[in-house]
Amino acid sequence: MCYCHRRQWTLLLARYLMMTSQTILIIFTLLVSTLVFSADTVRRIEHKDGSVEYSNVKGNSKNLITNNRKTSQTAIYKSTNNDVTTFSDKKPEHVSYEVLRFDCFACNPNSKVDWHSVALNTKDYVGLVKQAASKNNIDPALLRALIHAESAFLEKALSRQGAQGLTQLMPATAKELGVKNAFDPKQNIDGGAKYLALMLKKFNGDTRLATAAYNAGPNAVKKYNGIPPYQETQVYVDRVQILFKRYQQFS
Repeated sequence: MCYCHRRQWTLLLARYLMMTSQTILIIFTLLVSTLVFSADTVRRIEHKDGSVEYSNVKGNSKNLITNNRKTSQTAIYKSTNNDVTTFSDKKPEHVSYEVLRFDCFACNPNSKVDWHSVALNTKDYVGLVKQAASKNNIDPALLRALIHAESAFLEKALSRQGAQGLTQLMPATAKELGVKNAFDPKQNIDGGAKYLALMLKKFNGDTRLATAAYNAGPNAVKKYNGIPPYQETQVYVDRVQILFKRYQQFS
């Protein structure tokens, strides 16, 4: 090959490499801009069932009401980076993420949800709830009210303290109850029903004391000889009772 041809090929190759590098740089810049934008665009979402979350993941606008009000509740963020899924109570930076839930759906003393009219969930996990309630000799309406209060029927719910699943079982409690996978609806509902039954037995069938113990622990109920003077527990017990009576109408 003559020198002139080699020189032409060299120039063409150089131009191609330059164009390729510029293309890669442009794509990378656009990608980074997209990720940063998606991580900073956060919406407050109020679901029809009264649950609230913050997320930058687009949802069905027909089922969501969004605004910019702030909340004091703590969010759990789920993000994926390099095929690794991470859960954290700190907002991820420069990656897209979603918010799984806030701590205890019915425990926020400042909740604006009208518990007398909030939509009930009478369809999800009907068979599992009835089976677990029958097995542990408890009212299925009470178990359903507890699930509503604890997780708003989110089977992947995870609290800041580490409580997991529909009935929000702590890992140690789940292990004691024989629950191997707290995010499995059947195992979680069975475990929650079993623990609720234990609390009912310990407090002579008193549903208010039993649910207070479920929330704050049986030792706290014994210590104060009644519902502990914790505002979160007090509103939780009241709201579970409201939901309990409402779910009884569908039993």
